[in-house]
Amino acid sequence: MRIGFIGLGNMGGPMAANLAAAGHDVRGYDTAAPMPDGVNAADSAADAAMQADVVITMLPDGAVLRAVANQVLPAMTPGAVLLDCSTVDVDSARAVAAQAADREVHALDAPVSGGVVGATAGTLTFMVGGRAEALATVQPLLDVMGGRTVHCGPAGNGQAAKICNNMILGATMAVTCEAFALADKLGLDRQAMYDVASTSSGQSWSLTTYCPAPGIGPQSPADNDYKPGFAAELMVKDMRLAMQAADAVDAATPVGAEALRKYAEFVETEDGRGRDFSALLLRSSRDRRV
Repeated sequence: MRIGFIGLGNMGGPMAANLAAAGHDVRGYDTAAPMPDGVNAADSAADAAMQADVVITMLPDGAVLRAVANQVLPAMTPGAVLLDCSTVDVDSARAVAAQAADREVHALDAPVSGGVVGATAGTLTFMVGGRAEALATVQPLLDVMGGRTVHCGPAGNGQAAKICNNMILGATMAVTCEAFALADKLGLDRQAMYDVASTSSGQSWSLTTYCPAPGIGPQSPADNDYKPGFAAELMVKDMRLAMQAADAVDAATPVGAEALRKYAEFVETEDGRGRDFSALLLRSSRDRRV
């Protein structure tokens, strides 16, 4: 396929490179990041979108997505697909989908899970909102970039799935960190706590796949001085999106709100910026306010 790829940072760069390596004609644009191997440079976002069968975006937030959509949609061919893989607010995803429909362009919101490691390995999970026909068009590309695709329903539902999932992730990691900190203060060996909880009702992905305690369970960022697999500031962003969505539909999310408060303090007033989100264990271990 002819692909325009806009946003070639830590996630978009390896995704675009994988598409080029699979034989697709990829033209990329980014205001700062270098061109990945095999990707031809476009002069602008609109230039990348011209003649493309699919335009893929990987952008930092909803405002940037809306701005880029204003540039690329007029340049896109009717029937082409705008595939947004960013994590943004639901309202922005649905507004861009409506704008695309007015120009007879198909739009899909397809945020990802799997981080930079998954983007590089081509093992991302895509949560997709939009029409099934458009998804069928881009499925061969998703198969190159990822290992799993879940169609979540109409436009915006991919973003809804992503923020709900990450609200669960943030809250379970926060309480997992608290549990290890409590175990330490009770004199309970971390390995013993892990051995019990990982095979009992306390089991979770945050514990058994991404354990925040160094040297416990499978290898995780905790074993690499908390260098980010998923940065704490990105967890703050995603959980704020969840709270924004909850406010918009009058949903009660007090546990999510409390987890957001912890991450926000960790990032904005302590030493969490630039660390993996599981480094919240360091805060839990020293702070009785948990």
